[in-house]
Amino acid sequence: MAGKRILMLAGDFVEDYEIMVPFQMLLMVGHKVDVVSPGKKAGEQVATAIHDFEGHQTYTEKRGHNFTLNATYADTKADDYDALVIPGGRAPEQLSTDESVLDLIRAFVTADKPIAAVCHGPQLLAAANVISGRKVSAYPACRAEMILAGADYQAIAIDGAVTDGKLVTAPAWPAHPAWIGQFLKVLGTKIEA
Repeated sequence: MAGKRILMLAGDFVEDYEIMVPFQMLLMVGHKVDVVSPGKKAGEQVATAIHDFEGHQTYTEKRGHNFTLNATYADTKADDYDALVIPGGRAPEQLSTDESVLDLIRAFVTADKPIAAVCHGPQLLAAANVISGRKVSAYPACRAEMILAGADYQAIAIDGAVTDGKLVTAPAWPAHPAWIGQFLKVLGTKIEA
């Protein structure tokens, strides 16, 4: 299997685990992953946040690591990639105000390329108006946005994932084994123990 070229969209206060773990896992199995952020160039960084589940009504947030971008957003075209990954955290809310980001997402959807979005990442899919009629999971606090965008919101366990065609979504980072596994299948990546 030839490695795929995957684009990951990030912004400041992207969830630390949701950018770092998928980035490393996809590299580990032989894919090339470019991580970009609007207004930033390769070599610049985005701040991350760690969302934790400690028994409160919602997650807690702590400052995470800095993540160094390895590609420049201004150079990004969907035609250059085989798939898209959208991590969560607070970044998707802000990125959803950038029309160029929404156009980029729409280009992946129009080209019928695989897309994975985790936690608050589906907020970008809702803002791009590309999930109507699709089965979608997201962090439970995003439920109303998913429904208002016309999605068939799937209330699943925090460590589960949903695949609808070439779209893979999950509610939060505890679902990494589930959504990354499902995304690898969508990509045609074969992993054998």
